[in-house]
Amino acid sequence: MPSESESVRPMGWRQAWQASPGPQSWRDAGVLMLKGAAMGTADVVPGVSGGTVAFITGIYDQLLCAISSFDLSTLGRLLRGKFTETLAGLHLRFLLALGLGIATAIISTARLMHALLTLHPVPTWSLFCGLIVASILVVGREITDWLGGLPMLTLGTVIAYGAVGLIPVQTPDTPGIVFLCGMVAICAMILPGLSGAFLLLILGKYATITGALRNPFDEGNLLMLLVFAAGCGLGLLGFSRILNLCLARFRNLTMALLTGLMIGAMRKVWPWKEVLETELIRGKEYVLREANVLPEMKGGLLLALGLATVGFVLVLALDRWSHGEETSAS
Repeated sequence: MPSESESVRPMGWRQAWQASPGPQSWRDAGVLMLKGAAMGTADVVPGVSGGTVAFITGIYDQLLCAISSFDLSTLGRLLRGKFTETLAGLHLRFLLALGLGIATAIISTARLMHALLTLHPVPTWSLFCGLIVASILVVGREITDWLGGLPMLTLGTVIAYGAVGLIPVQTPDTPGIVFLCGMVAICAMILPGLSGAFLLLILGKYATITGALRNPFDEGNLLMLLVFAAGCGLGLLGFSRILNLCLARFRNLTMALLTGLMIGAMRKVWPWKEVLETELIRGKEYVLREANVLPEMKGGLLLALGLATVGFVLVLALDRWSHGEETSAS
């Protein structure tokens, strides 16, 4: 009979990598990258959340678990030199495929989204509006007790409605402020309904961070990006664990709150707006205050309604496809 030391064999790097949670085939990895690309595209638009896309595509819980796999026990194994055991416990295969999709989308679509929102704002926001309305239905379907969840639904709606109406402020570019902005923005990016990009705009750091990303090697930009990334990392690790715990213990209330956040955020994605106040920041004009207005009965209204319908149907089709993927996998 083999001894205990003989029965427990050291795990190789290849075995550890294959043991880590993640896609089981190249096809699964490709699908996960596409979902990441959809998240990245959403994250570059102030007012649209990548967390919403993660929920629609059925990877929200997996995403939170993957982020939460970086914990103190993981750090302890790493410090004790148990490198392969550490690798096996981390969800790196999942995060790598998803991260590649997100990064690719952010790099390739940032300029396109900026151009569409600048040159064709009403049709673009109409598409997003349809996406969000359908997303509310998809996320709201997870609420099992509407009466018990009504207070949290109301709270989430009020919070998001107030947040997206805040006037952007100017904050100093000190390391502490940049670090704090990174923590706040990344938390919003994994919350359905709240946009991290929009919160950066409110905190007065959207132009600063995007400018640093375009010219990372200019004086001071690299240090600023590192500090911002550190804030994002700490905020992501801490907030994901809190959110994961809330979903595990108070799922109905948490889903009601998230649905409310998405309902309140509709104030931002309403296509028809009247600009009340703007400000020139680093050579670019940013809207400080705007008011939602009713659409005019013109030819462009049919296009806007058509794009909203396309967005609505697209989300429902994506949700149906994601559920089909889960059924076939089980």
